[in-house]
Amino acid sequence: MQIFLNNRKSNVDNNLNFGGEIDPTQRAWIEVSGKAIESNVRKLRAKLKKNCEFMAVVKADGYGHDAKVVSENAIKGGASQLGVATLKEGIKLRSYGINVPILILSNLYEKKDLLICLRNDLMPTVSTIRECLICNNIGKSNNLKFSLHLKVDTGMSRLGFDCNQFVQQFNNIKSLENIAVKGIYSHLACADEKNAMVPNSSTQLQKERFQELLKLINIDNTKNIKTHLSNSAGMILGKDFHFDMVRVGLSMYGYCPLGMINEKLSLKPALFLKAKVTFIRTIEKGIGVSYGNKFVSERKTKLAVLSIGYADGIIRNLSGKIDLIHNKKLYPQVGSITMDQMMVDITGSDDIKVGSTMLLLGSDGEQSITPIDWADKCNSITWEILCSFKNRLPRVQVG
Repeated sequence: MQIFLNNRKSNVDNNLNFGGEIDPTQRAWIEVSGKAIESNVRKLRAKLKKNCEFMAVVKADGYGHDAKVVSENAIKGGASQLGVATLKEGIKLRSYGINVPILILSNLYEKKDLLICLRNDLMPTVSTIRECLICNNIGKSNNLKFSLHLKVDTGMSRLGFDCNQFVQQFNNIKSLENIAVKGIYSHLACADEKNAMVPNSSTQLQKERFQELLKLINIDNTKNIKTHLSNSAGMILGKDFHFDMVRVGLSMYGYCPLGMINEKLSLKPALFLKAKVTFIRTIEKGIGVSYGNKFVSERKTKLAVLSIGYADGIIRNLSGKIDLIHNKKLYPQVGSITMDQMMVDITGSDDIKVGSTMLLLGSDGEQSITPIDWADKCNSITWEILCSFKNRLPRVQVG
């Protein structure tokens, strides 16, 4: 680590060894268990129908876990493909030497971006004839076949070919000589709702529309095209939803979108959020704490200050609603969560000191706090909680 001292004489001992860089656990950090990712993928794959492939969705830096760590361990667990959201995310995975097929799940529409996609051996999602023609021309210019996946909209109303036009358009796409269609897929909008298995639910109707389209294009007579519909929730609904491949995100990280089903899967959360106590103070009864003094002590109170806040991704709306764990005991967070710090009521604790580590997400003994708990407390969803953690929090691989 370089220390810049503005050319003034330093009183720092020149013999100190800083080990090359700042300790990643100096204030607050995320621990990621690659073994948990690998184990979760194995457990989920065991539920798939025969010959169904597993695409690990590692967008948004692996749902905040570190895309490199997640990708490598998901592949160890049996994932054969990866899904990302952006071109940059795909390129970054390629720079790590990851060479399995990678699908970009969002829409690329510029010729230059699609060319970069080809050069990095990435597969784009294509939703219109226009992008198909661009990819075909790029492939022709480079004397290659451009590999891609076609998306069809069966009810999400986001990306994808219109259902009513897809059959005709697919027949036109088949005539393009420099395109290799590697997949045809759609996306479920309501698979995590309780009525997903009810006949005529939107989820069932989406599956039926997808099946009908595949039948109309004679998919059984088409070689090397992977069909896929299911996210984590869809995968859990059953083998009728598996097709040739599933795209699994949330469940791979240890959280089930369908509540009680996780008890059967025994998934393990791969993320632990920790922060160190940087200061301890005692306040008298009737003293306000943090911005707005929304918390006022009702007794003599011992407070721990932790160096973590909403700039790290802790949603401010969680202020006063969450607990932290230390040595298997729960302690309430009090006052408004600030940009870089939060306060915790540790009254009665003798073992919490300056430098002690407290657990915000994870488990210790029988005590457990999950992103699902946080989402319930701030009217959010588990996905948003995980994806909110900023790069200011170092990711440390454990286990």
